[in-house]
Amino acid sequence: MNYTQLYGEDNDLIRERYELAMERIASIEQERTVNEKYLPYFQKTAAFILLVKSVVEFAQENRLSKMTIEELRALNTALYNDITGDNYAASYANPAYARELFGEKYGKLLSFLSAELRQVIIYAYECRLYELTVFLELFIEVYNYFEEEDEFTYKDVKRAIYYFMSDYCEVLMNARVRELVDHELSFATDIIMESDLNDLRYLYRFGDYITDNEVRTAEYLNSLPEEQVKAMADTYTEGYRLGFIANRLDITKKKYVNIRYQLGFERMVRYAVQNFRALGLEPVIYRAPYNAINKLQHMKVGYHATSPNRQYDYDHRFDIGLFLDKALKVRKLECLKQALEEYKQKAGLYAGPAVIEVFGEELFAPEDKREAIKLDKRQQKLYVEYYREDNLLKQEYMKLDETSFTIISYPVPQIGEDFEEIFAETVKVNTLDSEEYRNIQQKIIDVLDQGEYVRVLGAGRNYTDIKVMLFPISDPDKETIFENCVADVNIPVGEVFTSPVLKGTQGVLHVPKVYLNDLEYRELELIFEDGRIVEYNCGNFNEAAKNKSFIKENLLFNHESLPLGEFAIGTNTTAYRMGKKYNIAPRLPILIAEKTGPHFAIGDTCYKLSEEIKVYNPDGKEIVARDNEISILRKEDMAKAYFNCHTDITLPYDELKEIAVYKKDGTKITIIQDGRFVLEGTETLNKALDE
Repeated sequence: MNYTQLYGEDNDLIRERYELAMERIASIEQERTVNEKYLPYFQKTAAFILLVKSVVEFAQENRLSKMTIEELRALNTALYNDITGDNYAASYANPAYARELFGEKYGKLLSFLSAELRQVIIYAYECRLYELTVFLELFIEVYNYFEEEDEFTYKDVKRAIYYFMSDYCEVLMNARVRELVDHELSFATDIIMESDLNDLRYLYRFGDYITDNEVRTAEYLNSLPEEQVKAMADTYTEGYRLGFIANRLDITKKKYVNIRYQLGFERMVRYAVQNFRALGLEPVIYRAPYNAINKLQHMKVGYHATSPNRQYDYDHRFDIGLFLDKALKVRKLECLKQALEEYKQKAGLYAGPAVIEVFGEELFAPEDKREAIKLDKRQQKLYVEYYREDNLLKQEYMKLDETSFTIISYPVPQIGEDFEEIFAETVKVNTLDSEEYRNIQQKIIDVLDQGEYVRVLGAGRNYTDIKVMLFPISDPDKETIFENCVADVNIPVGEVFTSPVLKGTQGVLHVPKVYLNDLEYRELELIFEDGRIVEYNCGNFNEAAKNKSFIKENLLFNHESLPLGEFAIGTNTTAYRMGKKYNIAPRLPILIAEKTGPHFAIGDTCYKLSEEIKVYNPDGKEIVARDNEISILRKEDMAKAYFNCHTDITLPYDELKEIAVYKKDGTKITIIQDGRFVLEGTETLNKALDE
């Protein structure tokens, strides 16, 4: 059965409702039955929906494949024009503009509705008429209220949105869970595997906003020899296979691998699909969600293109706050469990994600708009509770402790005129000699295993001074506390890491500028006591309260505090040199940046949900530091053990005064001094720094 047949029956059942809704919306363009204040909003939104209607017709009649690239580009631009560039300033989706026109209450409602309706673009390209139709009906319902100006209140409209979200929560969440585990939902896979990838018209069939990043990336991959693109795919899929071996997991028990990537890399992904199929794994390639019920703040989890507007994404990251309450949290969890139960067999065969990250987009420091929907304290608690329980349900049904992963990164053209050179350098970084690094890193581990704690000191503007307590070893001949990380699941090579002991871990972690989860932080400061964050601040905004909320929302993910889940020392000086050579260090992704200095991860440990699985270094020693004082609580109450986040914060070598190991007898062994490796046997790493 092909993809279009999967939705054929549902489309036939909903078609009459769809056509009636479109007919009603077409009439809105001509009517003047609402207050003049709101009329342009509804007429402009109706015109947008009618444009989407034409996409449905093009997709159902297979006319998209017959359009010229100029026609496809014009259509793509028209669909996203409202929120791109300077246009966003006067967009109804902009909460500040909507408030200016409609006041605080209705501004939030109508801005929210504009953002939610944007997802109908995706449903149109995928010919999913059911989801498309129900959102059209929501628009009509809201319009009907505004037609009855003297007979409705703000609460009536908000209540209509609340009940819509509650009523259709089951539909939206069932669709999302199915996307996670069902390879027959092959919309993206079909495009990747069946298109002529030299004909870049295929990019416009996905329905996402297509920019120079996607076009030039695809053109560049098309220009490379096939063997080179295949080698890139081989590095990626081999890392995935090795992850199962390293963790002593049986890949033959699994059937589905989730491929996440940014559009433009289809030539590489096609080879990756072939490689995974050779391993017995079918690809599940799902789109990043865009509706308030399913999305995770501003982050894109799934395949996607360059954002039309990152400020737009940020403004709408907490749109769920418009209707989130305890009843809805319970409803979401009920719908999630019901969907996981329905797809239980497929869920149990899920092997884990294989991720291709990109880097090079311009640094983004968001404006924190007071008009945007936010979570109040009650909702923040509900939000945290929901994702904790969400994760536990997925652990149960998808058997996450039996899965693995791999992540690799490449630049996009927005990185600048040296794009092709940087891309070639990144390929080299991703394929460094693992054996050489393994041997050097073992010398670092041998010293760390002797320590009671590590002290890290910043240099220059960086005033970091933090003491990290280490797990005590019982049998030095058989046990180790740091993992010797080479290029398997976590590409590129280059770090040793551990789960630190929380009690006694204390001090200040400071970074003058760092880019985390697609957001720029200036003068980030975290203060730890007994391994937990007790104070935090940054210099992004003039108002102290905004700085606090920015960190809490986007770094602590609405938790009151987070523990230090990981301490690591990055050894990839080649990647560091690349960042310096091309002046792109701040734009390197966490995946590469974390290998270019010591890093500290706040949140869960690296061994989350896998603590009971014994893991070993290449020297045969068991890595015994897999738990901390919080994760061990899983044995009493799983809900207390995890935070469902893990963010690495790196100090680059040039901001380091010292990393030293302290033994119980007070002896000090220095690993890095003034940004250079000084431990005997690690001096080779300085060659890249000298270059």
